Amino acid sequence: MSGFSKREDAFENKFAFDAEKRFKAEARRNKMLAHWVGELAKMTPQQIADYAAELIQHDLKKPGDDDVLQKLAADLKARGVTISHEKIRVEMMRCIQVASEQTANEG
Repeated sequence: MSGFSKREDAFENKFAFDAEKRFKAEARRNKMLAHWVGELAKMTPQQIADYAAELIQHDLKKPGDDDVLQKLAADLKARGVTISHEKIRVEMMRCIQVASEQTANEG
């Protein structure tokens, strides 16, 4: 295997590794956000678990975080909780930071 091929393989492996870490961190962030929404909306533990799965599936449909932000805002509003998009975005940033640190420490 040539030096170029080895470098190319290394870049591909790193890209795949980084993508997997990002996916895990975003899924963990969404679980954390579901718990946050659940507390605000006074959901039961089962409702929170169901909502976490729903939020993870929703996030897979479209790239980026805006769809998640819009879903969180709409779901909170539907449950009678008034909160600004800015506060939701701050919580999203806090959760992704914590989730990224946790997944980085896993391996």
